[in-house]
Amino acid sequence: MFVSLRYSAACFDCGAQSECHGVQALVGDRLRWDVESACPACGSAVAVCGGELPAELRERILAEHGRRWLWVTVPPGGRVTVLRVLRTALGLDLAAARAALDRVLAGDHSGTPPEVERLARRLREAGLAAEAGHRHPGT
Repeated sequence: MFVSLRYSAACFDCGAQSECHGVQALVGDRLRWDVESACPACGSAVAVCGGELPAELRERILAEHGRRWLWVTVPPGGRVTVLRVLRTALGLDLAAARAALDRVLAGDHSGTPPEVERLARRLREAGLAAEAGHRHPGT
């Protein structure tokens, strides 16, 4: 699963506007941000793989590709499992994980398609019914 984004940024070598192509991908169980840039002014080309997705580009991905929401069917006693997965997958402390759990149970946890699919996969691996998808109209 991946989403891509085209944007402009300053060339690392000459400062002119470079054409960039970034991809956020779910590779195995890891999120990756890979970007290639080419400068039409000086001919410089750069590829950076495996970095963190910058916040401003994450917002552009959400605007261009849409948010995905996480839906989880939690059986009785399953809240602890969801909480454990959220803490591990998102690197949250207990208080933040509890807040995330409330958002998940309310159907309000969203992110980029690869982000939400990664979390849904981890929840499925823990034995829960989880789905990443578009929000339905009216919900």
